[in-house]
Amino acid sequence: MSTQALPGRGPGSGRIRARATAGFTALLLPLAALVGLATPAEAATGATATYTKTSDWGSGFGGNWTVKNTGTTALSSWTVEWDFPADTKVTSAWDATVTNSGTHWTAKNLGWNGSIAPGASVSFGFNGTGPGSPAGCKINGGSCDGGSVPGDNPPSAPGTPTASGVTDTSVKLSWSAATDDNGVKSYDVLRDGTKVTTVTGTTYTDTKLTAGTDYSYAVQARDTKDQTGPVSASVKVRTTGGGTDPGPGPGPGSAVKLGYFTNWGVYGRNYHVKNLVTSGSANKITHINYAFGNVTGGKCAIGDSYADYDKAYTADQSVDGVADNWDQPLRGNFNQLRKLKAKYPHIKVLWSFGGWTWSGGFGQAAANPAAFAQSCYDLVEDPRWADVFDGIDLDWEYPNACGLTCDTSGPAALKNLVQAVRAKFGADNLVTAAVTADGSDGGKIDAADYGGAAQYLDWYNVMTYDFFGAWAEKGPTAPHSPLTSYPGIPQAGFNSADAIAKFKSKGVPAKKLLLGIGFYGRGWTGVTQSAPGGTATGAANGTYEKGIEDYKVLKTSCPATGTIAGTAYAHCGTNWWSYDTPATVTSKMGWAKSQGLGGAFFWEFSGDTANGELVSAIHSGLG
Repeated sequence: MSTQALPGRGPGSGRIRARATAGFTALLLPLAALVGLATPAEAATGATATYTKTSDWGSGFGGNWTVKNTGTTALSSWTVEWDFPADTKVTSAWDATVTNSGTHWTAKNLGWNGSIAPGASVSFGFNGTGPGSPAGCKINGGSCDGGSVPGDNPPSAPGTPTASGVTDTSVKLSWSAATDDNGVKSYDVLRDGTKVTTVTGTTYTDTKLTAGTDYSYAVQARDTKDQTGPVSASVKVRTTGGGTDPGPGPGPGSAVKLGYFTNWGVYGRNYHVKNLVTSGSANKITHINYAFGNVTGGKCAIGDSYADYDKAYTADQSVDGVADNWDQPLRGNFNQLRKLKAKYPHIKVLWSFGGWTWSGGFGQAAANPAAFAQSCYDLVEDPRWADVFDGIDLDWEYPNACGLTCDTSGPAALKNLVQAVRAKFGADNLVTAAVTADGSDGGKIDAADYGGAAQYLDWYNVMTYDFFGAWAEKGPTAPHSPLTSYPGIPQAGFNSADAIAKFKSKGVPAKKLLLGIGFYGRGWTGVTQSAPGGTATGAANGTYEKGIEDYKVLKTSCPATGTIAGTAYAHCGTNWWSYDTPATVTSKMGWAKSQGLGGAFFWEFSGDTANGELVSAIHSGLG
């Protein structure tokens, strides 16, 4: 599988901002369900069908149906029928055979998913075009009522659970009762989005937990007809004890060592959360930014639901060696990150939204910061995965300046946005931002109030890479991540030292600045001059796109032949590349410490060697 990559255009803009196109991503969304559940009702046939619109990318959308056996005997097959308006149609489907006669659509089970036991359910999904919604739904000839009984409303949401009596292995939960027009029968207790028990009262003590581990709890009421109401808000609990964590631990005053993990890396790159364990990197980092969530319509949204929470992992691919089940509530990267945190409790995970491709939505978000903050909070704190994330990272490229698109929100937009996000997420969550490294006079750092915004953020990830690259096809060749300026540098202010100095001059504390490292190189071809400053004929070939290549490839295919401004370069044949090596990373970490910076971050894990050479250099260099 391949991904789309967009070239960088200035400091920090590239970061191999690849993501699958909307249509490609949607084709990979089996069994996803996220928003907009239809109002349920009891089917005369003993089965229900519930529709969810899972995604919308403008030119198309993703849909999902869930078929549930509400009867007392097993179903041997199922057929779902519905009507779309004339301007709406299904373009592809999975886990069902979908046909149509005009505007009437029919979905039938496949050979392997027709049998449904009482109380069980199966799902199928599709991609479509047009603005319409399903109408006139039938399941096996009866009404697609989705589980509620005509004339009997489902129960309300219970109160948010409170935790008490927390020990190494147990916690007592209590919550206020839900209400229902005909009475509440019981409550489902959800741990990390998975039901662990059903109780008739409003308390439950969960046992056999792991010491020093984070958990998230929520509850859901059932009425006398077994209808479930909405899930309550969640409470986070950390058991006491622990102490077996092999990692460094981000204690007070310790350096942040953060890496980006990309959701699309599970496709063509075949890079998974388990690789953080096998490479030895997991015990050398403190934080992970999970990239990316989308920013669309002024709100936070899922980026790739299949990779994020639906992809099934086999035992050999899984962090803990346990295979995913087809019907478990959470799979994909989110579940693997949950397992990683259980194994390495010192690691904190932030969900990063935006990036080069999806930053265009921030302008609309800036028009209503409170609504944006609420949407992000609702998504990050979704009960299915609230325990996975310890905060949010905003990757806006760039406030009041141009990236893939140009923003005109004004200098105060960033400050207003992060102030609202901090107010919503509170002091217990991390709130960070990835920012430009354009230290030129009148450049991108000067375009927004980064100093004012810093008071609401834990730190800035300063994208001190992609200063130069083969988007300038004829050169001059120059290192894409120079630490300092040098004679002949193509653009004044395009280096790490000038960027850091400018942020400090804006009033950003040094401890809130992280130095960025690229785990890749940028290169030209048609180059005859070994030293920087040569002419070229275009971008050098790369594995995934021209002009860019992973460190793990370059270290052997085009070994470094020199260094300039604190970074390495290489001339091999007619190709010229610049990239960081363990030696240059180590020296950059020394510089970061001398500047009093809060640490370092990198883009991104899959560019490193199988034994994590560059992560090791960051870890040892920062101490």
